[in-house]
Amino acid sequence: MAHASACWSELQLAPPRPWAEAHGSTLKRAPQNVERESGSAEHLVCRMSRRRLPHIYPEGGWLFVTWHLHGSLPRALYPPPGKRSAGKAFAWIDRYLDTTRLGPAFLQQPEVAGLVVAALRRGLDLELYDLRAFVVMSNHVHVLFRPHRPAGCVLQWLKGTTARGANQMLARTGRPFWQRESYDHWVRDGHELERIAAYIENNPVQAGLAVESSQYRWSSAWEAAN
Repeated sequence: MAHASACWSELQLAPPRPWAEAHGSTLKRAPQNVERESGSAEHLVCRMSRRRLPHIYPEGGWLFVTWHLHGSLPRALYPPPGKRSAGKAFAWIDRYLDTTRLGPAFLQQPEVAGLVVAALRRGLDLELYDLRAFVVMSNHVHVLFRPHRPAGCVLQWLKGTTARGANQMLARTGRPFWQRESYDHWVRDGHELERIAAYIENNPVQAGLAVESSQYRWSSAWEAAN
């Protein structure tokens, strides 16, 4: 898999457009037009916040999304100075999250990281999305997926489910777990899809947590190798 980290900061984020062609390297493909029983415990409910306008998510495209722990990125450091493009700002943020020794790092705990991975797999079982790549770092998560439900609702379900479970596990129920805002980018084409997947799976190597991406337990690279 190609090395992607060096080129990410130079990535030009053009206006996104759907890329709906099927891709053979997805971990699982979910069928379209899935119906669910409204009384099911897994019924997806979306509550849009009035705090911010919802992001615009075109249908049928692959979405690269990153979210991080509440308090892991101090507000005083964002937006980063001099990083005017979305790609450069993201590269700075990701580098900070990879290298900081400050702030919460609950995802370093195997039980918490495993809970997040289990939720990602559960979303596949519920046929909410196709999943191309993911990694759970100490204070943030990268996911590359193609949602089959409204993307904002899927993200709300993922973050809400994992926040509740992690807080119960850590005896901190009622406290914020994830930062509310997420970084997201719609993938333009197949070349960018593979570049982002490589970036995600190589993140633990760049952060010094593994020699090879397949050695990092909480990632799609590890699952593919095992």
